Amino acid sequence: TDPTSAFGGIIAFNREVDLATAQAVSEQFLEVLLAPSYSKDALEFLANKKNVRVLEIPTGDGRNAFDAKRVGGGWLIQDPDLTPLDPTQIEVVSKKQPTEQQMKDLLFAWQVAHYVKSNAIVFCAEGMTMGVGAGQMSRLDSARIASIKAEANGLSLQDTAVASDAFFPFRDGLDVVVEAGANCVIQPGGSIRDDEVIAAADEHGIVMVFTKMRHFRH
Repeated sequence: TDPTSAFGGIIAFNREVDLATAQAVSEQFLEVLLAPSYSKDALEFLANKKNVRVLEIPTGDGRNAFDAKRVGGGWLIQDPDLTPLDPTQIEVVSKKQPTEQQMKDLLFAWQVAHYVKSNAIVFCAEGMTMGVGAGQMSRLDSARIASIKAEANGLSLQDTAVASDAFFPFRDGLDVVVEAGANCVIQPGGSIRDDEVIAAADEHGIVMVFTKMRHFRH
C-alpha cells in the first residue's frame, strides 16, 4: 500500500516463491527477499538479479522465543505477542451485525494490525491491506495517515474494514475512518468512553466489534 517506501526495501513471504512471483517483485528495486523456500526456476531467475540478497528462512511459530527490549540499566525480557484471537470471544457491540465477509475482513485487518507499530490503524478489504497508519502518538493521526496513504495510491476505502490495535479513547478517530469509507471496525474496547464510541458507531450505521485484547508494538 506504500510503493514509495517499498523502494529499495525488503520483501518477505510466508510460502514458497515461484517464478511468476519472483518476476513480479523484481519489477521494483529491492535489496532483500525472504521466504521459506523458492522454486528452482525462481532461484535461477533471482540469481541473475544484481545486488538482490535471497534468504531462505524456515517457518515456525516462534513460541519459544522471547521479545527483548533495551531499557536504561538493563533489558526487558517478555513473551512475544503471539496470543491468537479466538473468534468466539469477539463481542459485537453495535446494533448492526457483521456479515460473513465483514467478519473475515475484520479478522484479517486485526492480524495485520498485530505487525504495525502502535498507534496502529489498518484498512483492509477482501484479504488485502488498503491503508496503514503507524507509529503516531495520536490514534487520530494514525487514522488520518492511513486514509491519506490509500488515497495517494489510488485505492478506494469504500466499504473497508478497519482494525485499531488499541481502543478508541474518543469518537473522533472513529469518525475519521468512517468518513474515509469504513463500514466495520474491530478494536479491543476498554476505554472509559466505550459507550460514547459505540453510540457513534450506531449513529454512523456501521458494525463495531470488541476483541477484549490488544496489540502493542513499540
